[in-house]
Amino acid sequence: MKLEQTESTGVARMRKSAIKGIGYHVPAQVITNHDLIDLMETSEEWIKTRSGIEERHWVKGDEAASDLAFPASKRAMDMAGVSPEDIDLVIVATISADYFFPGVSAQLQDMLGLRNVAAFDIRAACSAFVYSISIADQFIRTGMYNTALVVGAEAQTKFINKSTEGRDIAVLFGDGAGAAILQPSIDESGILSTHLHCQGKDMKNLWMEGPGSSGSNQINKLTIEQAKTYEPYMNGREVFKNAVVRFPEVIQEALDKNNLSIDDVSLIIPHQANLRIIQSVAKRMGVGMDKFYANIQKYGNTTAASIPIALCEAFDEGKIKAGDYLILAAFGAGYTWASAAIRW
Repeated sequence: MKLEQTESTGVARMRKSAIKGIGYHVPAQVITNHDLIDLMETSEEWIKTRSGIEERHWVKGDEAASDLAFPASKRAMDMAGVSPEDIDLVIVATISADYFFPGVSAQLQDMLGLRNVAAFDIRAACSAFVYSISIADQFIRTGMYNTALVVGAEAQTKFINKSTEGRDIAVLFGDGAGAAILQPSIDESGILSTHLHCQGKDMKNLWMEGPGSSGSNQINKLTIEQAKTYEPYMNGREVFKNAVVRFPEVIQEALDKNNLSIDDVSLIIPHQANLRIIQSVAKRMGVGMDKFYANIQKYGNTTAASIPIALCEAFDEGKIKAGDYLILAAFGAGYTWASAAIRW
């Protein structure tokens, strides 16, 4: 672990990273619950009662994940006051890359005019942004890199079935991107700890089977049955049951690691999957919903983008101040779950 010496005391301390800039971007196209009634058999009451979602943003035409990642990244860079020459690591969290390969990170590196720096994607679905923050933090702690750009970007609605047949998935998801710049901390602020988990035996409760190498020759012309594997599948009941257990566990893990109580934390920013999940987690932890930030009603489930978008909005609304303790927490496909304890 890299150690640094404070100028005032000369005492060595562990180097850690801090979030120095954030930004987000969502597509211009807004899809309300009422709009969905024209596409499938559903009702505004059914969607809102089931998920808490009132509207979401969908990409349109050729708009792709990289097109959302770019403006979000620029805003984070502007807030942090960094130039393209400063960035030496790019991590993009996404399950809806523009192409099967390479990842969005390679496109973003080029779009931003960065040097030939390290760039890669993370495919941990809804937990991917916290996973990516953890990875960037480790690189900065070791001294290998000094300025990391971490982005969650999704244009996943291009993969959903927007008909009555795909209704259970289609009403939940939206598109967007959120970004953060991480640099070494110069004070008490920073990423205090991160906690990452996976339970692969349950992966088929929330997955998209194709395209992948497990099936037959992928270059054959798709039949209707084959095409169905290229749509997400979710066992909503099982996902809900697991999420309401894993969220409190991983939040408590972050608290315990840093000797914090729930009262010490100013705000918990969870992955925005379903308002009922967030409400259930708050109830299990014995705290009010004012301790949790929720904006799912405006954006739906934006998977890897949901936490950074929520972080940006909470900051813009004045809900985050210098010195505040925050917890980021996620649960998603894999199953994966994760948390990060942060002092702002």
